[in-house]
Amino acid sequence: LNDCKMQHNAEVGLFTKPSRLKRVYMKYLYYPGCSLEGTALEYNASTRAFMQELGEELIELEDWTCCGASAAEATSHLLSLALPALVLAKAENMDGFKEILVPCSACYLNLKKVEEKIRKDSELLEKINIILAEEKLNLRGQLRVRHLLDVVANDVGPQKIFARVKKPFTDLIVAPYYGCQCLRPYYIFDDPEDPRSMEGVIKAAGANIHQWNMAGRCCGASHMTTKPEVALELVAAILKAARGADAIITVCPMCQMNLEAYQKKISGMCKEDLTMPVLYLPQFLGLALGLSEQDLRLDLNLSITQAFRNKLLS
Repeated sequence: LNDCKMQHNAEVGLFTKPSRLKRVYMKYLYYPGCSLEGTALEYNASTRAFMQELGEELIELEDWTCCGASAAEATSHLLSLALPALVLAKAENMDGFKEILVPCSACYLNLKKVEEKIRKDSELLEKINIILAEEKLNLRGQLRVRHLLDVVANDVGPQKIFARVKKPFTDLIVAPYYGCQCLRPYYIFDDPEDPRSMEGVIKAAGANIHQWNMAGRCCGASHMTTKPEVALELVAAILKAARGADAIITVCPMCQMNLEAYQKKISGMCKEDLTMPVLYLPQFLGLALGLSEQDLRLDLNLSITQAFRNKLLS
């Protein structure tokens, strides 16, 4: 294992020796959102397990509520801002935090949208606060919204992950898939047209990067239920482009569901085998750190093949 780490260190030139690694451990205010307590339980479990393994503390937001996801916008534009504003106002009431960590890309986008808009539009903030007054809350705009990927890539960083890796995946080729919502429209921590933020931490786990141009492409999102013919075509293109990789790694519950749940249907539609393991980033990194499949709830993934498990264990 040490030889493997030394070889990987020399090849990528990204990491310092573990003995030189110094970093202050962080405490994050954590907003899981609805998906992570429903269809994406494995994302929630693996995020908590991975961060705990690294000594990073997650403090769940008290009495959190739904951010509105994609449904609120179709009902009322103001409602689509008021719901995430309610979350942020509750978060501001928790002393000692200047940031809130959000794993779900849809939740991140909704909360980030409010953060950005109220900073530029004082009249909108006034309207929102009239609504929030019903809950005896007031939004000040003092909290920074951060995606889990931003925190893992830039706060935790490749060096710390590399230092804690117990099982480097040197035989794996991984396709990092970002989707749309953690990248667009806000150019915060990565380039939406050429995203790279996942690459350093994936390499820290010893894996190789699948070279492709689909990392930031749309998976169709909720069109899978409203316009399935459109979404199935988009997902098919992504799965075809991922051929040659051992797995796709993502950071979005909607992307994960679309890429994973419809593989058999798309394979039949395209008359070729397009099945591919799809994991959340903290699941993949957690495995490299030696966490168990149960810790990371790999049993809830729909596309983990025995061949992929064999590679993990080899």
